Parts: sequence; C-alpha cells; structure tokens
Amino acid sequence: MSALDPEVANQLAEDLPPDVFRTIISTFEEDLTRLAQELAAAAQAGDQQGYERAAHSLAGAAAAVGAVGLEREARIAMDHRQPVPPQEVLPRLLTEAKAALQALHALIH
Repeated sequence: MSALDPEVANQLAEDLPPDVFRTIISTFEEDLTRLAQELAAAAQAGDQQGYERAAHSLAGAAAAVGAVGLEREARIAMDHRQPVPPQEVLPRLLTEAKAALQALHALIH
C-alpha cells in the first residue's frame, strides 16, 4: 500500500504551482513534527485528552495531503475506544509519517 492516496497527492502536485506545493509540504512537515512531539508527550504524561487532540490534528493534516497510512494510524490514536496502546501506535505512526514525507518529496522532483 502506498503512503499516499495518489488522487489527492497527484492533484495537489499537478494543480498547484511548484513553489506553493513545496510550501504545503514544508508546512505539513513542520506540523507533523510538532504534532508527533505533542502526541508522544501526552502519551508519556498519561494525558488522554491531549493525546486524542494531537492525534485528531494529525489525522486532519494527513488527510489534507493524502497521507492515508498516517491518517489511519492517527485515527486509531484518537479513538479512545481502541484497544491499541500508544506504545504500539506511536512507532507505526512515525513510520507512516516518514513514508508520507518521502513520497511527498518525491512528487517535487
């Protein structure tokens, strides 16, 4: 499975001027870094509300660029009814984040 939804990512890459697309990727990368840190800190502190809030924001950012795997993992994290603990979700989420960023950067070149 691809890290990106090809329809969403390709549409962004094709429809936007290259400099605008680069700005979107840069902003996504900054948001991703901040939100992943917030998610990990909330998980470590046992702050369920903060964990779900960061996961929700991350899911929205991922959906906006078509990062389907990252969005899926973020939605798992934001659902308090999920039996998957943060110690399992966070590594998968970070793996998906890395894959999404690589795929987005590949669309620039």
